[in-house]
Amino acid sequence: MLHFTNVRALLLLGLIPLLVWRYLRRVKEGDGSLLFGSTIAFEGVHQPWTVRFRHVLFAVKMVALGLAVLALARPQKGTEEEEILTEGIDIIVALDASGSMAAEDLTPHNRLYVAKHVVRQFVEGIKHDRVGLVVFAGKAFTRCPLTLDYGVVLHVIDSIELGTIEDGTAIGSALATCLNRLRESKARSKVVILVTDGVNNRGEVQPLDAAKIARTLGVKIYTVGVGTKGTARVPVRDPNYGMVYVNMPVEIDEASLAQIAGSTGGIYYRATDRQSLEKIFQEIGRLEKTRIEVKTYTHYNERFLEFLLPAFTLALMGTIAAYTRFQKVP
Repeated sequence: MLHFTNVRALLLLGLIPLLVWRYLRRVKEGDGSLLFGSTIAFEGVHQPWTVRFRHVLFAVKMVALGLAVLALARPQKGTEEEEILTEGIDIIVALDASGSMAAEDLTPHNRLYVAKHVVRQFVEGIKHDRVGLVVFAGKAFTRCPLTLDYGVVLHVIDSIELGTIEDGTAIGSALATCLNRLRESKARSKVVILVTDGVNNRGEVQPLDAAKIARTLGVKIYTVGVGTKGTARVPVRDPNYGMVYVNMPVEIDEASLAQIAGSTGGIYYRATDRQSLEKIFQEIGRLEKTRIEVKTYTHYNERFLEFLLPAFTLALMGTIAAYTRFQKVP
């Protein structure tokens, strides 16, 4: 960022409009000093190019004057550096990508689409905190380890699709995968946000056992149950009619999700539509807001030579031109 140390010197720029006004007035009135009784002798004489471009010399002088004034004002350019004095939060989002996430009860799209969009908004609002992503169905996989490169996280979120993982709902395995990523974390706060729409039915790790490990490691788990109550409209491929929709009962183990969250100091939420899911992530963001202490240093470098050298060059060129090609007879 460029700033001027001697700001008062910039007042001298006000001389330029006055000099331009004086020059234009002299041109209008005629500034020649030789009088001729007749101009017949000059008929048929073509004007040289120096006459047509005589005003360029004055413009060059004004530009040189302006640059000289800017150099006199001592321009400086500052470079800011930030030193972060406190550590942020390590957050891992565990996102359910099982077949039931295809249910289209979170209009206008299915559960996975809406969950991806809301998680994306959540990541876009994070600063200074490391974020990771675990995706699970019948098995759990780390799709993105903890990182400050939010662009990478957003790209991974966009790439999540249904049907790429063996079907099922391995909530315990998902939590264990998250905890494995957080166990060596030195962040002052470690958080898992579990987003699911089902009941644990796969994996070797029980969700409540994973919650006990989380409590031991000092990890807080927020659980989010996604889906309407009652039944949900789910697309199913029929061998005779192709893609058809059937209403299937919504089964979310809310008791277990609430127990997992409560035992670690977290909170269980239920999202029955897109708006409620967005509010849930906003609330989690407020609860886990990072207080970052930052010291800012600014280093300034003198930049007056960038103005003074062009000013000197233009002034020298103007002076040489005034006494050579643009020289006038008094």
